[in-house]
Amino acid sequence: LTAPHDPELTKMVARPPVRSRLPVSVEPVLFLSTFALVLQAPLVTQYLWDRISDELGYNGSRRSECNSSEPADPLQKQVETLTAHWNLYINLGGFSVGLLVVPLLGSWSDLAGRRTVLILPNLGLALQAAVYLVVMYLKLPVAYFLVGRLLSGLSGDFNAILAGCFAYVADISDRKSRTFRVAVLEACLGLAGILASIIGGQWRRAQGYINPFWLVLATNLASALYASLVVRESVLPDPSAKLLTTRHHKAVWRLYSTGGSGIDGDRSFCRCKLWLYSLCFFVVVTVHSGSRELYVLYELSPPLCWGSALIGYGSAAQNLAYLTSLLGLRIMQLCLEDSWVALVSLASNIIGLLVFSVADSTQLMFTGYGLCFLFMAVTPVLRSKLSKLVDPSEQGSLFASVACVETLCYLVGSGIFNSLYPATLYFMRGFTFLFAAILLLIPAGIIGYSSFFN
Repeated sequence: LTAPHDPELTKMVARPPVRSRLPVSVEPVLFLSTFALVLQAPLVTQYLWDRISDELGYNGSRRSECNSSEPADPLQKQVETLTAHWNLYINLGGFSVGLLVVPLLGSWSDLAGRRTVLILPNLGLALQAAVYLVVMYLKLPVAYFLVGRLLSGLSGDFNAILAGCFAYVADISDRKSRTFRVAVLEACLGLAGILASIIGGQWRRAQGYINPFWLVLATNLASALYASLVVRESVLPDPSAKLLTTRHHKAVWRLYSTGGSGIDGDRSFCRCKLWLYSLCFFVVVTVHSGSRELYVLYELSPPLCWGSALIGYGSAAQNLAYLTSLLGLRIMQLCLEDSWVALVSLASNIIGLLVFSVADSTQLMFTGYGLCFLFMAVTPVLRSKLSKLVDPSEQGSLFASVACVETLCYLVGSGIFNSLYPATLYFMRGFTFLFAAILLLIPAGIIGYSSFFN
């Protein structure tokens, strides 16, 4: 590594974290935070749909359109387009702020410790839920949702929690068990998603939007409290560590410009693999995040016209793939290398997206969800491959960069898919899913090539 004449910067690179097998880990933090996120995400889309429908005078007759051969109501198309656009504006606001904040917090945690990076974003997400509740109680314009997203973005948003959790696991795991430990963390995402999806759809139909958002607020506060009182620190904190400094961003850039520590090869080879695997991760997460935002909108619209209950079951089926992917990854690791596990996962995702692109019935939609049963196995493989390319003392900077890439994925995915979907409604409703399947051929090609020339 370069040797800058700056003691604090040197400590960021050279001081290794405290490595030990701790009895209490960060899985409950990620579970609670994910539960709150998945509970509110489809409800926000449905709330936007209902509020925009009221403002435009649309009577919500999409149910009758499902059983009619008449052309779709132009007003319904306008509601659908405006809902997609407001989703875009709200998410762009939060993600663009998070793009600057997440790498700052992630790299800072290498010095200040992981717990703070787990607590602060949860408080920001709780504040976002509080703003949403105010909007719903007072019937304020939906533009105020953007205020809540910006406040959450300033605290790091959900991606900072992801970065902190994965860096924590890297601190306490060895190279052999790391892929599976990362997959367990991602399975927590799915388990929380299943529970939140089933509860959210039924609860919204029975009691409306306000009560579920009170649970979102309470869950985020509980996650912050657990991280503060129960999680033990995995990094020796440096009391003199500064948060507001450009050195944290420079540490992330240095990792990619000079390469890792050469654990799996020479420095230039590590740098090349860091860039290639980061590109794979970028494409995969962009497709996952962008298409996920459209599932609810796709299911609300004709010819599917799903209600809250079916939307909840669909989201639960999608999140079940986190658990089936964990099981599949564990089984495939017995006979396949990680690269082949990733390729099988990508194939599962591509086939499912192709089915979604032509889905015009409930049965076909759930068939697509079923075919995606391994689609989440690729991300823990990529995270593990990236982590193994760097030294233990560089894990904080590495996962800060991964968090930065992930934030950029949500930003790009939200922008591309929420813009492409309304633009292609008039010639093929499922074109966005077809486009997503084609994009996944890029990481499949890179991983396949690297597996042959490793």
